[in-house]
Amino acid sequence: MELTRQIRWSVILGALFILANAVALYFEQYYFMALPLGLLVIWAALFRLDKLLLFVVMCTPVSLNLEQLEIGGVGFYLPTEPLLFGILLLMVFRIMQGQSIDSRIWKHPLSYIIYAYVGWIAFTTVSSEYPVVSLKFLLAKLWFIVPMYFVAAHIFSNLRNIRQYQLLYIFPLLLVIIYTVIRHSTFGFDKDAGHWVMEPFYKDHTSYGAVLAMYFPVIVGLTIRKKLSPFVRTILVIGTIILAIGVVFSYTRAAWVSLAAAMVLMVAMMLKIRFRTILFSFIALAAFVWSTQDQLLIVMEKNKQDSSDNLAEHVESISNVSSDASNLERLNRWNCALEMFYERPITGWGPGTYQFVYAPFQRFEDLTIISTNNADGGNAHSEYLGPLAEQGIPGSLIVLVLVLYTCFFSFRLYHEVHDREIKILVMTTFMGLFTYFVHGTLNNYLDTDKASIPFWGFLAVLVAVDIFHKKNRAEAATQAVSK
Repeated sequence: MELTRQIRWSVILGALFILANAVALYFEQYYFMALPLGLLVIWAALFRLDKLLLFVVMCTPVSLNLEQLEIGGVGFYLPTEPLLFGILLLMVFRIMQGQSIDSRIWKHPLSYIIYAYVGWIAFTTVSSEYPVVSLKFLLAKLWFIVPMYFVAAHIFSNLRNIRQYQLLYIFPLLLVIIYTVIRHSTFGFDKDAGHWVMEPFYKDHTSYGAVLAMYFPVIVGLTIRKKLSPFVRTILVIGTIILAIGVVFSYTRAAWVSLAAAMVLMVAMMLKIRFRTILFSFIALAAFVWSTQDQLLIVMEKNKQDSSDNLAEHVESISNVSSDASNLERLNRWNCALEMFYERPITGWGPGTYQFVYAPFQRFEDLTIISTNNADGGNAHSEYLGPLAEQGIPGSLIVLVLVLYTCFFSFRLYHEVHDREIKILVMTTFMGLFTYFVHGTLNNYLDTDKASIPFWGFLAVLVAVDIFHKKNRAEAATQAVSK
């Protein structure tokens, strides 16, 4: 009897939806068709938040920017950012109701640095040159950080969810790479065409290359796991080759440099060299470069090799600061950031405002053929100088503390873990993050879902391993038996 009643109501509700949808279509209102999907999202948010978050991850490589598509004039990525905003609101509601995630995540040292990071953004939003722009910037940070760090770290208490998180980003990304390479091949793999053939999924080749570099260590780590069937290993090997091809033909010099730096750090980690030793060595090298900057600049100015279709020449152009427009424009943006910092050294001009206020700070001798005074010209091209200009000394220092602590924490965690697979997970996740730390000196993309979801998600993986998976699994099983 109960089953018959359920069937009856299902038929009635289905008929009503079809009728209402027919009326909506008659009046050319197509959004009503999305109602079932909307209800499914609401159900997942309430009862299967882990699946909804993983769905967002899966959509990220193929998400589309409404502003780029000239729809609505709003710079949102669909469907990821509205879903992340919904998860943010849900978490705020749950916290108000007394529900929360594992308290160890809230109290982790990395979490306290993130509190300082978000808190200073909120503080400088009040004094911003454009408060509305900064408020949107703050909200975007929150809807990336809360779901992809705090909620994800809680979900990653299940090791299987970490593997799913990695794979659900990688496989759609491989499809984007295949699409990009095929499209690029029709232009003979021309370097200039390589700047835009990844559209509409990525806005340019540099953001595309940055993400590929982040995931290259991750897919290698997945491939060398022991407990894999021959079929799965073959798929992952093919995926690794595709990703490598994508990195090469992205023509993104910063991505190549970041991967090379990550490989050097990986060797140091495997040789059990302390991060403190590496840091002091880096400081000594930086001091040497600073003391000999005039001589180095003379040498670099002799390099006239512009970016090229030839990969060897393209690599050589990295140090060209005499004629390469891309390099010179980056120096122009950095100089603007420094001039902005000198004028407002404590609170900066406001989070997210760089592109709206930097134009008057451009010096005539720094202008290039690609310089612009418009707000569509991008930002400071640095994850370190951008906060310096927008949030002053404290903002930049907090970012540096976040980077340095992550490096120190990852080294320590790697040596504390004994299980081989968890050790590989820690190393490859950190290598992926480190490529972005290096890339961040030349570009900044944490205002987009493409880079933010892996960035904050990778941090969540490391924290989850530290809290939930650091013990050797065999050791944990022995302890369980003894109890």
